[in-house]
Amino acid sequence: QVQLVESGGGLVQAGGSLRLSCAASGRTFSSYTMGWFRQAPGKEREFVAAVGWSGGNTLYADSVKGRFTISRDNAKNTVFLQMNSLKPEDTAVYYCAAGVYFGTSEGRYAYWGQGTQVTVSS
Repeated sequence: QVQLVESGGGLVQAGGSLRLSCAASGRTFSSYTMGWFRQAPGKEREFVAAVGWSGGNTLYADSVKGRFTISRDNAKNTVFLQMNSLKPEDTAVYYCAAGVYFGTSEGRYAYWGQGTQVTVSS
C-alpha cells in the first residue's frame, strides 16, 4: 500500500510559478513510477507528467512540455512538480499517482492522492 499526500497548490498570477510536492508512505516508494494528473472543472482528468523509479525517465503532456518539470527524491519518498510560466488553462486540481506502469494512462496507476488546487489568474 502507498499513501500519497499532495501539497503546494494555491493561487498564482499568469506567468508565475508553483512547486507541488507529493509525500508518499511506504518502503517501496523507489520501485514505483510517479505521475501527476490534473482535472479542470467540467473536464476529464488528464495526464501531466510521469517519472520512472530512478528519476532518469520522464514523460510530459505536450501542453506542459518546456514549462513543467517532474522530479523525485527517493530518500525522502517525495515527488515534485515544478510549474513555471503558468497559464489560466493550467487551473485544475492536481493529483499525484503511483504505479508500476510507466506511461500516461490514468487507469494503470494504482494509488492516488486527494489532490491539491492550483488556480492561475489572468
